[in-house]
Amino acid sequence: MIADWVAKFADEVIAEADRRAPGKPVVCASGLSPSGPIHLGNLREVMTPHLVADEIRRRGRECVHLLSWDDYDRFRRVPAGVDPAWEAHVGKPLTAVPAPPGSEHANWAEHFKAPLTAALAELGIEITPISQTERYTAGAYREPILRAMEHRGKIDAILDQYRTKTVERYFPYKPYCALCERDLTTVTAYDDESTELAYTCACGFGESVRLAEHDRGKLVWKVDWPMRWAHEGVVFEPSGVDHHSPGSAWIVGGRIVGEVFGGEQPIGPMYAFVGITGMAKMSSSKGGVPTPADALEIMEAPVLRWLYARRKPEQSFKIAFDQEIQRLYDEWDALGRKIVTGGGMPAEKAAHARATSTAAGALPATPHPVTYRTLASIADITTGDPQQTLRILGDVDGVAALGEVRPRLDRAQRWVETQVPAELRTHVRDEPDAELLSGLGDEAAESIRLLLAGLDEHWSVEGLSTLVYGVPKLVAGLPVDAKPTPELKQAQRSFFALLYRLLIGRDTGPRLPTLLLAVGAERVRRLVSA
Repeated sequence: MIADWVAKFADEVIAEADRRAPGKPVVCASGLSPSGPIHLGNLREVMTPHLVADEIRRRGRECVHLLSWDDYDRFRRVPAGVDPAWEAHVGKPLTAVPAPPGSEHANWAEHFKAPLTAALAELGIEITPISQTERYTAGAYREPILRAMEHRGKIDAILDQYRTKTVERYFPYKPYCALCERDLTTVTAYDDESTELAYTCACGFGESVRLAEHDRGKLVWKVDWPMRWAHEGVVFEPSGVDHHSPGSAWIVGGRIVGEVFGGEQPIGPMYAFVGITGMAKMSSSKGGVPTPADALEIMEAPVLRWLYARRKPEQSFKIAFDQEIQRLYDEWDALGRKIVTGGGMPAEKAAHARATSTAAGALPATPHPVTYRTLASIADITTGDPQQTLRILGDVDGVAALGEVRPRLDRAQRWVETQVPAELRTHVRDEPDAELLSGLGDEAAESIRLLLAGLDEHWSVEGLSTLVYGVPKLVAGLPVDAKPTPELKQAQRSFFALLYRLLIGRDTGPRLPTLLLAVGAERVRRLVSA
């Protein structure tokens, strides 16, 4: 058995499920609102129970992972960039709001569900989706709604312990107006025996309905969530830090689920925020935050899974969209090599196994995983030209066909295209820098001569690395294997900067061995020869 935080939760969840509902499938759950882009912080809401549910399935137990789409929630505000005419839809269920302009989807909720649904499939996350619009409008919750209204005094007393304002008459059910479709309604009366409910709306409409037959409204959030725990028999559902403050839905729900609905609160670890390198805490209300689909454009699914699997839910972490992604991939590749040779700590092995496979089987992997930083450099230098790319990869790592390095090559290329600013892209000079070449001192000229003399013999990544680091040593009268000194390191930096200026007109750039291979020996000679 794999030993890590996931396995420990699986142990606990299985034991609890056997106590609550022996012989029945274990139920794990997630909940998401498709009110806007579903970002990488929201993904933890799904990934945490997925990993636990998947571990339970690996043990041969039947486990259901419910993904509850809160698409019957109200449309709260018109995001920046959307036609102000959408203001007319504020207060309607998300499924009753037209999709953003230009969308191919049926409504607002479906527009934001679609990219996450596709990303979950690519990540190997198996879920059972539930539309709360469908559940509420089909009358699936009619009985618990009536129960909540019957026990509204008990619910009110629980909530009152955390309120700062006095509520005159509390009703846990909010109708959507039959005329304007919005939730700008106020319940004015309710009769427990007949279930007759009267409401008025800010639009001026009002009516009386029999709640036992009414399917155009929903329980308020702090009652809706515990109702679902009881209704679905949820045993495991994590939630974010914001749900664990005094008076929050998780805290009060823990009492409401038992005292009102006769159920039990799930095992529910609190998960920390997920950030992006160089960015503050993500908030979907602000917009412009990276989504799982965005991340999967620049990294392979196992790598993204690994980021969530290797950290306990209460540990925050960041996902790199900048240069840090290259270091991340170096770490991932090093772990893979360690695992192949039988090394690695138990938790490392567990995270790697959960990243690369699920109970259903292995996720797609790149057959020939050339380092991400090398692929990015090649994609940058060649601007994605397939023939040039294959030529360089053949020299770099003996790659015979681009299919060998996909999908990683495609991810690295997309990273260069979308994340590297135009001013930082690599452009090889068309003509030699005559002025710079004519002003070279004796030491610099000798360095260039030694480089050119050794090109053919050292034409590989390893060979060119040895050559460019060795030239300053030879110029200093030292053997190639001499240990570096501060003076020697400075000479190497100066030599590297000279080569970068001669080749690409900047002081820095991609790793020199890769750059030299990409430029080609003939062109290198033309650009650096005086």
